[in-house]
Amino acid sequence: MIPVVSGLAPLVCGLLLALTGAGKLFGRQTARLAANTVLVRVLNDGRRATLALRTVGGVELALAAALLAAPTETVPGAATVALGLGFTGYLAYARATAPESSCGCSARAEGPIGVRSFARAGLVVAGGLAAATAGTPWWSQISGRPVASTAFLLATAALLLAVSSDLDHLWLVPLRKARLRVFGNPLPSSADQRVPVDATVELLEHSLAWQTVRPVVRSALLDHWDDGGWRVLRYSGAYENARGTRALSVLFALDRTADLDTAPSPAVRVSLVDEETGEVLPADVLTPLPRRKALPLAD
Repeated sequence: MIPVVSGLAPLVCGLLLALTGAGKLFGRQTARLAANTVLVRVLNDGRRATLALRTVGGVELALAAALLAAPTETVPGAATVALGLGFTGYLAYARATAPESSCGCSARAEGPIGVRSFARAGLVVAGGLAAATAGTPWWSQISGRPVASTAFLLATAALLLAVSSDLDHLWLVPLRKARLRVFGNPLPSSADQRVPVDATVELLEHSLAWQTVRPVVRSALLDHWDDGGWRVLRYSGAYENARGTRALSVLFALDRTADLDTAPSPAVRVSLVDEETGEVLPADVLTPLPRRKALPLAD
């Protein structure tokens, strides 16, 4: 099994770095993602933080190309180990200085840095170590041991998805689009059509409720779902009480069919939930944190 792991490690690491690197380098949300990371505090400038994140994305893409094209070379694997260790050090610093910030390691904004972020960095280190010892190209490994290779790749994909739920959009969205092209729209009628999530976010950010709650918001959109006639948008945030700075979930509920054209002044329901206790918080927590603790948000 060890030859299978080392032989396929360059393929797994290469594909993972290609996905996250492309998201950082070419993604439309990179500026907003950078604004939610500790890079803004370190570089003291949102544009520099964005440039740094895109640069890391370019490095990941270059390393992915080397892993995929020259899998038996030691240098790409060693460089992957160095990258993973760099990610781990960055996460440790961010966790210590701004735990409510976004990781920025993947192609999408996340919530506060936690176990999953460190697990991903650890997997990059482990994958690099395995790739550095690869003695057989991954394409030869697959053709020579197809069953074992398929089992390993499926198990690895499941593991990566378990620690990287924020990467779901990189494969689920294209899959859903392809399904719509092949099978058509499954909605029964145009009356049930829903506006795009981006339009709902734009509507929210023009609302009075958003301006009121924005001081405690510390992330870009993390999750969304429809509940009856409502669309719920979830963000992470932070507030202060007698025990110090605490993380919270900020939930907005809007009419799922509304946009700026149909409802420029929408009704918005807001709930603030303490992430540790699950307690619904009163409105008096909407006091901005001290500037030294706040992370700027991209407009």
